[in-house]
Amino acid sequence: MTEPQKPNPSAGSVPYAPRKISGPVLMGVVPGQPLAVAHRAAELAYSLGVKLVCAYVDVTTYLAEEPDGRVEARPIDPDGIDDDIEGINASLAAHLREALDGTNIDWSFVTLAGDPARALGRLAETTDASVIVVGTRERGLGARLEELLVGSVAVHLTHRQHRPVLVVPLAPHPRHQPKAGH
Repeated sequence: MTEPQKPNPSAGSVPYAPRKISGPVLMGVVPGQPLAVAHRAAELAYSLGVKLVCAYVDVTTYLAEEPDGRVEARPIDPDGIDDDIEGINASLAAHLREALDGTNIDWSFVTLAGDPARALGRLAETTDASVIVVGTRERGLGARLEELLVGSVAVHLTHRQHRPVLVVPLAPHPRHQPKAGH
């Protein structure tokens, strides 16, 4: 029988030492999203004792760097500008306020521009988020077509950055129930 090897300090390997999670929980928000996503994200933030950052990504805009170094959001189609982005933001913020106010969770709401996975990934990096929370898409032909064309935000997030991604199922497929007599 051999004795277990002792770590060799000169070999350069440092033993794992867990660190306390201190970065916020980052939640992706979309109009019409069920509150289940906000509730799970809030529970996680509360359990970890961290802030909750709720982010909506306006896909009709992109980020452009100005010559002076400023970065600003510009519409993809200047003729098709959605004049109601302020209304969408206000509606989302009110929906979140209704769900989260009174929970004693420190939370905020921000609007980002561009591709949702990239925008959420950038925000996660700048805020040192501990986890990103997103919801699944509603089932249906339209959602399947959209996913084929642009892909899943959750999948893109898991492939483009190193933070864990929590995907909250919104409309899970019902379990297959065996028919009587089978």
